[in-house]
Amino acid sequence: QVQLVESGGDLVQPGGSLRLSCAASGSICGIGATGWYRQAPGKQRELVATMTGGGRTYYADSVKKRFTISRDNAKNTLYLQMNSLKPEDTAVYYCNAEVVTAGGGIINAWGQGTLVTVSS
Repeated sequence: QVQLVESGGDLVQPGGSLRLSCAASGSICGIGATGWYRQAPGKQRELVATMTGGGRTYYADSVKKRFTISRDNAKNTLYLQMNSLKPEDTAVYYCNAEVVTAGGGIINAWGQGTLVTVSS
């Protein structure tokens, strides 16, 4: 069984920074593509950033040059560094990962979400 657990969500003032973490655990052989998504109140879940297994990144226009996705393969952990936060960044943030299990299967796993609130 594979589990993704996010952490790092908090209340922060506009212009502030946060770093979200997403730790994968379980019977993991490797991790392929990963991503961060967010869902604001009353809105649909949207893509924030992705990173392929080879390290290629993609960012939504709304977060370019402010957010950075990264990963530590040795720790099976994904990160999202968020700078210059705006009130419109307020949302529950979810991590997603394509996980190769020890049994050779591939699971598309989601974390439970972590709340980021940007407000003065």
